[in-house]
Amino acid sequence: MEEKLYHNENYWVSSYNYFDEVRAGFQLPVRLKIHDVTLRDGEQSPGVAFRADDKVRIAQLLDELGVDRIEVALPAVSEEDKIATKRVVELRPNAQVFVLCRGMASDVELALECGVDGVILELPVGTPRLKHQFSHWTEEDVIEKAAYWAKYAKDKGLEVVLFPMDCTRSRTEFFTKVLEDVGALPEVDGVALVDTSGSLSPQAATYLIKHMKDITQKRIEVHTHSDFGMGVATSLAALIAGAEVVHASIGGLGERTGNTPLDEVAVSAKALYGLDSNIKFEKLFDISNEILEISKFKVASSKPVIGERAFTRESGMGVDLVKKQPLALFGVMPSWVGQKPQYVLGKKSGIASVEMKLEDLGMPMLDEEDKILVLDGVKTLGLEKKGLVTDDEFVSIVKQVTG
Repeated sequence: MEEKLYHNENYWVSSYNYFDEVRAGFQLPVRLKIHDVTLRDGEQSPGVAFRADDKVRIAQLLDELGVDRIEVALPAVSEEDKIATKRVVELRPNAQVFVLCRGMASDVELALECGVDGVILELPVGTPRLKHQFSHWTEEDVIEKAAYWAKYAKDKGLEVVLFPMDCTRSRTEFFTKVLEDVGALPEVDGVALVDTSGSLSPQAATYLIKHMKDITQKRIEVHTHSDFGMGVATSLAALIAGAEVVHASIGGLGERTGNTPLDEVAVSAKALYGLDSNIKFEKLFDISNEILEISKFKVASSKPVIGERAFTRESGMGVDLVKKQPLALFGVMPSWVGQKPQYVLGKKSGIASVEMKLEDLGMPMLDEEDKILVLDGVKTLGLEKKGLVTDDEFVSIVKQVTG
């Protein structure tokens, strides 16, 4: 096994990830494709609303980032969504432009009017939805509508991805019939495993992806949410089983707990599995944060990859490695994803932290006794504040110690 697989200039992860015994049976695609849902499913985050100008700007950023497909909207939602979709198409991005369509004439006609490359054809398959939301539909209705509109959209020149909503909570026999009668149709280009409630385990995803591929012989995609914190894990499990496309959003935007975060799944696929994508990793931090600023959506400062403090160290033990060798502290080189390693001062700081801060602020180096006194002052203030010590506060402590 080549060391560069798990240890290179961009990341240093566990070598066990690349053991032949671990990877036995993997059916990874040649390349991971990212279908970005920030503008459609991501906008369904409570309180998030994009104007047409916002969607155009975000689409430009997503294209710059290297996503393969951009799902702009369900155009039927509003006139502004229709306008936004047309304007994104006019950008002629490298990414394909898709919209969501329900199994109805008006939605497909709107997609055609907007000039998109393809449609995500959504129909209810999950038992909870059919029982409580679409109770006027029978299972036969779903299959009939799905087959009809898949053929109609394909005949009009659109790429068609079948999107069986909530299929992970469907009746097994019914989902299998949907795959056989609709997913296997020549007019269907891809079929998505749609975990609407985010309740599928990674092991179940592996099973279902293989089941779907065996029946349809089509490109399989995975769309899941993070209700159980499993969005990334389930998506990766699907890729291992042979899925080729992951539906993801910037920062994990999406309903409830959000969709699979694009940054996390792309970085994990590359570092942990060696799976390439078109994502420009060095742009992840800046582009993600610009999009999140537009959305007014906040992510945790400790969020992996793009969190403000994802690569920040307070603990004094080994803090000098932040500068000397970040990969000794972090599995990912911060610069690879557009970040910078940082250290902060507080209750958990050590002598090395004081020395680094003195150097960074251009202050004279202190003798050992004064450094200890400054460190005591930093720890005391950090504990009193229940937080971090600012540069100004550090300077004040140094002045108090040195007189």
